This record gives sequence, C-alpha cells and structure tokens, in this order.
Amino acid sequence: MYLVTGGAGFIGSNLVAALVQQGKSVVVCDWLGSGDKWRNLARHELEDIIPPEKMKDYLSQHGERISAVFHMGAISATTETNADALMDNNFRLSKTLWNICATRRIPFIYASSAATYGGGEGGFDDDQSIEHLAKLLPLNGYGWSKQLFDRWVARRIANNAPQPPQWAGLKFFNVYGPNEYHKEGQASVPYHLFKQITTGEPARLFQSHHPDYPDGGQLRDFISVDDCINVMLWLKDNRKVSGLFNVGTGQARTFSDLARAVFAAMDKNENIKYVPTPEAIRDKYQYFTEANMDKLKAAGYDRPFLTLEEGVTRYIQEHLARENAYR
Repeated sequence: MYLVTGGAGFIGSNLVAALVQQGKSVVVCDWLGSGDKWRNLARHELEDIIPPEKMKDYLSQHGERISAVFHMGAISATTETNADALMDNNFRLSKTLWNICATRRIPFIYASSAATYGGGEGGFDDDQSIEHLAKLLPLNGYGWSKQLFDRWVARRIANNAPQPPQWAGLKFFNVYGPNEYHKEGQASVPYHLFKQITTGEPARLFQSHHPDYPDGGQLRDFISVDDCINVMLWLKDNRKVSGLFNVGTGQARTFSDLARAVFAAMDKNENIKYVPTPEAIRDKYQYFTEANMDKLKAAGYDRPFLTLEEGVTRYIQEHLARENAYR
C-alpha cells in the first residue's frame, strides 16, 4: 500500500493514477475542499482518503502496511506570502514525515522544486552537499521553504542521523499536464495558452525586459507530468537509489517554442501577443532554467523524456481537447 500526500493535487493525482493502474493499493492524504479538486481522483479505486491532520495517527496504526510514502503535498504557489503557513506545510510537516519513515523503515520520496535555484546564477546542479545547497538563493518564500527542507535533509545525511531506508528529493522544473486545472493562476503556461486560443484570443506571452533575450525568448525546462511520474515509479522499483535529483528534460526551450507547439497541437494558425511582465514579478523573473540530468542518469535512469512538442500534443489532444480532461 502506498501513501501519497497531496494526492488530489496536480502531480500527486497523476502519481495516484499510475500506481492504481499498476494494481497498487493507494491511500491519499489531502484536503479536497469545496471545489472540483475531487475530480482529479474520480476515476480511481482508492483504499482511503485522509486529511493531513490525521496522517500521523494513520501511519502509527497502519505503518507496517505502507510500502512507501510519496510526499507531494505542499503550498505550491510561488506567490504565497504567508511564511508561517509555508513553514507549517512545506517544512515542518516534511520533517515529521521524514522522522516517521526513518523510525518505521518506510521509503520516502518527496517533492522539492527548481524554485530552490533562485535566479540560476549558481547553475542548476543537483549537488546535495551542505556547502552547495548553502549557496542557492531562492527568489520567493515557496522556493525558500523547499530549500530549507533540502538543507535539513543534507545535514541529517552528513551527520549519519536516522533516515528512511530509501529517500529521494525531486527538484521538479516546469511541469505541465492533466489535472492541474484547480491551480488556476498557478497552472502551467500550456494550459493557459490553450484556454486563450480556444476562446479566439491571441496567445499571450511576456515581453522580455532583459537585453539578452527577445520577446518570447525566455527559456524554461518544460517537462510533462508523465515523465515526472515515470521517474517516481522507477525510484519505487529501485530501492537502492537515494539522493536529491533534478527532474527536468535537460533541454531548455523558449516560450515562443511552447506557444508554437500549442498552436500546432490545436491545428490553429499562430497568433502571439507579447504583453509586459507584471511589475510585481519583473525584478524576480527567471530568464533561463535547465536541469542538469547527469545525476539521475548516473543513478541508472535511462528512459527518454518527451520532447516539448510530444508532451504538449499529448496533453492537448488526449486531455484538454476532450469533454473530460481529467486523468
């Protein structure tokens, strides 16, 4: 049986779908709220759905049945300004789960983020040493909360403190794919472009405010959620692999490339409008991200990643363009 925190969320629900498809028994830990988040789980058989405040009790009662904990739950909005809430949800809860998994000998795989790299001045190497992590400067509270836990883990490992029998922190880059619809403004750019184009509007991209990048030439490592799930399933099956790993494609692409891929998948003529980057985020805007994937490959992961065109086409034609877009 597998426990997935944040299992009704974007990446979490896609992982739940994949585990259920493999015939695994899955427990989801999440708040469903009063919106449509429950639809992310509606197609799948589940062992249970528990709220986060009851997770410790659940693990104490059923820990011997848990094959692994996938900790995807977090406040994931890069615009979140409540630092106390970020500490409770993204840092302290993660520490609690780590300690429980260390005590009960349960593999623990958790979501970190490429937001820990900040502006990228120090590169995008998933070096898990205390010294390297101390050099990273996240640009927002969300990135800092993820970085704080990565650094806490690094100290635990360096000091030979109790740890789960397997652990992996995954620095997800720019993930897109089905079941992100509840994220609204924080949903991926492909989703927003699809919605704009569907209503007959031009695809809106940010202008560049950096002399080295043309409008639409800002670069991101866009990765399909399908590839993220493949990495986690591989870790599940390779218990000897532990560490902090980037999860991207290893190839940065421009936002203009992304928009063209969306138009092509929708069989529409290109119509792109460049708008000013909001002043509130302009000074902290990243112009380039690209995952160094050498470490994961050296650990044995050899599955190819979808190209931007392949991933966007799959997302649009198999989900967004259908009456039921959920996985």
